[in-house]
Amino acid sequence: MSTNLRILVAGGGIAGNAVALQLIRAGIATTVVERATAPRPGGQAVDLRGPSREVAERMGLMDGIRKHQLHEKGMVLVHADGSTAYEMSMEMFEGNGAIAEVEISRGDLNDVLLTELAGVAGDLDYRYGDWIETLDQDENGVTVGFASGRSERYDLVIGADGVHSATRRLAFGPEEQFTTYLGGYMSFYTIPTPAAAIPEWMAMHVVPRASVGVRPDADPATSKAILTFRIDADPALRRDVAAQRKLIRDMLAPAGWCAPDVLAQLDTATDFYFDELVRVDMPTLSSGRVTLLGDAGYCGSPLTGMGTAMALVGAYLLAGEITATPGDITSALVRYDAAVTPFLEKAKTLPGGGIKMMLPTSKVGLVVMQRVGKLMTTRLFRPIMTKMLDTTEDYVLPSY
Repeated sequence: MSTNLRILVAGGGIAGNAVALQLIRAGIATTVVERATAPRPGGQAVDLRGPSREVAERMGLMDGIRKHQLHEKGMVLVHADGSTAYEMSMEMFEGNGAIAEVEISRGDLNDVLLTELAGVAGDLDYRYGDWIETLDQDENGVTVGFASGRSERYDLVIGADGVHSATRRLAFGPEEQFTTYLGGYMSFYTIPTPAAAIPEWMAMHVVPRASVGVRPDADPATSKAILTFRIDADPALRRDVAAQRKLIRDMLAPAGWCAPDVLAQLDTATDFYFDELVRVDMPTLSSGRVTLLGDAGYCGSPLTGMGTAMALVGAYLLAGEITATPGDITSALVRYDAAVTPFLEKAKTLPGGGIKMMLPTSKVGLVVMQRVGKLMTTRLFRPIMTKMLDTTEDYVLPSY
């Protein structure tokens, strides 16, 4: 199929590259602009299960994913001395627990998508180091002004530029109108694998209001640090890396286990990430000829563990609806919203009560949290937990 459509995708992450791949395969001229000057490596492990795994299979991504697949046995909660409080194996909740059967680093999954894009013949214009600065739309399309100074016309603009989406701000309004603070912050970065790390397991240690985790990487010599903090919102932390690092040191100072190893790499990590935990809820995903995809339109925060699932499922649905009626973009966007919303309502649900349950504020609360967690792993409660965690398995993925 070939059309006269020209579509712009803002954001070269998983959501943006997935939708671009499907559009190019359908013969639609697609431009992708990514603010970074090159693909972003590394990143935390993400999982594929249920509908998102089905999307990956339909898109022909599984061979590439298997080449980079991480092998993790499950999640274990440890005490300060490294002893086990309780563990949840991958099989314990039929693959619906903290660790799924298919795990891959975010950077590797993006590389799989970029490799597929490079191998597809089509009209693809991929630009690093550029981004949208202005949007001027009418009923037939959008004139886009770029930071590079270009001005170009598109039939549709897809904002896949993350939780702090500039596309959303330009087309819908200020970020604060659509985000809800979820009570904390998270940080991720790569570290040399600590001696106390548990091979093939994602291990977590919790202290009042904070947790430190170490997760296996594709290279056994390195691991991913996962840090979570329960504090009030502090706008001054945004873009102030020095303040972010001070917060991390202050809150993890009393922690044991691998915390000293994690803090030792804080200043030198080249992939340091820190951001607030927020939920994005839009009254509608489209405004005229601008639509939103992934975290830009429906971030549930890393607490849900469903960010990649929402990105892939959303990209598949959006591209499918556009290619179904390329001559009627307006109707396609209405159908996209209707098709993805039932999945989002399930996927954005915070498991186990969210950060308040994850990070108690006292030592007594920690003991209660650990006992509850251990109870949930018993044979009596596993069926109940499996059902609670199985939030999206009954979603029926449309075929195009």
